[in-house]
Amino acid sequence: MKTFKLVSLDVIEEQEEDITLRSIELKDGLIINREDDHGRWLIEAFLDKDHENYFRAFVKNNEKVMIQVIITKKSNSPATFLVYPLEVNDFEEAINVLFMGTIVDKKQEQVEKLLQVILEEGYQGEKLLEEFKRRTSSTSR
Repeated sequence: MKTFKLVSLDVIEEQEEDITLRSIELKDGLIINREDDHGRWLIEAFLDKDHENYFRAFVKNNEKVMIQVIITKKSNSPATFLVYPLEVNDFEEAINVLFMGTIVDKKQEQVEKLLQVILEEGYQGEKLLEEFKRRTSSTSR
């Protein structure tokens, strides 16, 4: 396993007909490449409590989320992940959110273009994520 500092976290959201990034201010965070057979990464983000309800809704609904992170230093290129928020833990002045997922092995521009095409075809919610996964797995073979 390899552990890295998490420098930034954005949630990729669908708003009306656009894909937008919701920037989440980090107090601290780390990301672990588990180097397992499934290519999974564990991401832990320490956040202000004002994000608690937002992330608890994803956990409650067992909903996959697409996130974009920057690892180690701000000058690095962002990496995109398809993750499940596993749990939200409450601390005195903060929360931590644990995510488990896989890296999307595409350049950011390609990911955004593919998402835009799929949205234009009318996919939404979980169907959008399923179609995105199907297309990204078929193009990586």
